[in-house]
Amino acid sequence: MTRYHFKIDPIFAGKRLDVYLASVLKGFTRARLQKLIADGNVLVNGLAVKSARKVKTNDEIKVHVPPPAVHHAVPEDIPLDVLYEDGDIIVVNKPADMGVHPAAGNWQGTLVNALLARCRDLSGVGGELKPGIVHRLDKGTTGVIVAAKNDRSHLSLTRQFKARSIKKVYRALVFGSPKRDSGVIDTPIGRSVGDRKKFSARTRKGRSALTEWRVVKRFGSDVALLEINLHTGRTHQIRVHFAEAGHPLVGDTVYGSKGQLKRVTDPERRSVVEGFRRPALHASKLGFEHPGKLTWMEFEAPLPKDLEDLLKRL
Repeated sequence: MTRYHFKIDPIFAGKRLDVYLASVLKGFTRARLQKLIADGNVLVNGLAVKSARKVKTNDEIKVHVPPPAVHHAVPEDIPLDVLYEDGDIIVVNKPADMGVHPAAGNWQGTLVNALLARCRDLSGVGGELKPGIVHRLDKGTTGVIVAAKNDRSHLSLTRQFKARSIKKVYRALVFGSPKRDSGVIDTPIGRSVGDRKKFSARTRKGRSALTEWRVVKRFGSDVALLEINLHTGRTHQIRVHFAEAGHPLVGDTVYGSKGQLKRVTDPERRSVVEGFRRPALHASKLGFEHPGKLTWMEFEAPLPKDLEDLLKRL
């Protein structure tokens, strides 16, 4: 644990505690300092206080910075729907509500935890928390994902993703009915200027994002099933592109809103759509050059039962 001790000089009197600390503790973001304060790791005259507390002359401030938590991915015996496996790669049909790798608030039950229990030879290039991982799917997204079992495969697949030579096909159910039967969305995406937790075309540092789509089936003017070819792989790319095009994904509470349900004019359809609790997105096909065999391979995952049932009911 790192400790700091300050005594307030008169020139700082009247400043908010978090503002004062940000000025004297270089390298700490204000958000991190606010969390230290909220967790009781900052004491003013021996007492825990709030970030907005105004400091006074001669106040004694003690800051305790706990060491960073060290997390390691641990093997977990979680059943996997394996589409293909050999000594180089493993291809899995990922279920909904399974994260790809451990992260804050999601240290267990991930694909990595399951792979560590099944595969003793996972690539270590991705580090302790992302062994074998060369790409990802959002936690709520189902479908095909590949992992590397050795470093050669990891580097080969990473190069293919970077070169955009990987074939990635998705199915998505969106609100509304697109005016055209097919199209391309070519809009850069980056961190949203309005909400740093989200991604958007309204950004200061956008990266190229290309999404090709076609309508598979329309359900009146209420919702539509799309097939999507993803030519890039930006975070939340499909969800962002279609939300900002006026057709957010069914079940997407981050980039959509409850107001979208009003667009579903048929009462029965509205009831069916309202009950779907995750973004209606499925990675249906994945194609790439096998790292060892150097031959093109494609893998396909059927629609998950919840999405298949939704479409049947619609």
